[in-house]
Amino acid sequence: MCVARGTCMLIRAAASLPVLFFGLLLPISPSADQNDPGLDALFERIAVTDDPEEATVIQSKIWRIWVRAEQAEIDRLMEKGIEALATNELERAIDLFTEIVEKSPNFAEGWNKRATAYYLNGDFNASVRDIERTLALEPRHFGAVSGMGLIFLSQGDNVGALQAFTRVLEINPHAEGAREQVRRLNQALQGQGV
Repeated sequence: MCVARGTCMLIRAAASLPVLFFGLLLPISPSADQNDPGLDALFERIAVTDDPEEATVIQSKIWRIWVRAEQAEIDRLMEKGIEALATNELERAIDLFTEIVEKSPNFAEGWNKRATAYYLNGDFNASVRDIERTLALEPRHFGAVSGMGLIFLSQGDNVGALQAFTRVLEINPHAEGAREQVRRLNQALQGQGV
């Protein structure tokens, strides 16, 4: 399933459905994509804060940065794609996000949003390919890793799902959905003698 060595480790690592979709409807900020210089400080801070409210604010800031390409055409397409996802127009969303990744192939969130649309449309193989691309561009993308966890769960791969959700917590210790999945999966795997 993995296209590059090392990517499997990242991919076999993710949170919960709310984390995957958390960034869908956030307002756009003036920051730009996965290369924004402010992301490093945000990830450093979320790793050490003990304040859940601060963590929520930081997560929101990260998502707002990721979703913005600072290219007017790409940003318009992103807004339309997000609207299509929100109204469950999955084929339209896939078409819009495909246009984004064709026009801006180094924009990680274009790949992540298309992965989400593919996932919701039941095309897990296409979703995995786009998650791999997202993580190649932004290895800290806890939403993409979470998506892999959900795919592993849907395929009955509890070990892969546990690795994914554990990885989400390494990136973002405040991903409560991931924490709950880790707890639940640990119990299930212990019950199976794994």
